[in-house]
Amino acid sequence: MPPTPPSEPLYRTPLRWILGVALVGAGVAHLTTQRTEFQAQVPSWFPLDEDLVVVVSGIIEIALGLALIVLRRRRVLVGAIVAAFFVAIFPGNIAQWSEGVDAFGLDTDTERFVRLFFQPVLVMWALAATGAWRAYRARR
Repeated sequence: MPPTPPSEPLYRTPLRWILGVALVGAGVAHLTTQRTEFQAQVPSWFPLDEDLVVVVSGIIEIALGLALIVLRRRRVLVGAIVAAFFVAIFPGNIAQWSEGVDAFGLDTDTERFVRLFFQPVLVMWALAATGAWRAYRARR
């Protein structure tokens, strides 16, 4: 009989669920009510159509959010993928700041700059809420 895995800290499940629901909500917003706002975050230098990028990233966010909630046994892998996704979309936040694009109520350079510091929080949230950070450290 395989050993029983160590129990998960109590904070992980609610944090994973909150992040999953937030991703699903953001993904739905990509496809509906905030489509124009998300288009404003696509860097001007990005070689694909802004609307296509918003639709595809919205679908990815919905899938990742659902995976965080449903794929409990794969939570470490899903957490690493979600963290990588947050890193991959970070250039959009940098572009919003550097290009001075107003979106999501971020209408000043200071507000857009402060927003940049939230992305690492999301990366760490994904890693901590899924045990991916702990699993990475255990492998080293």
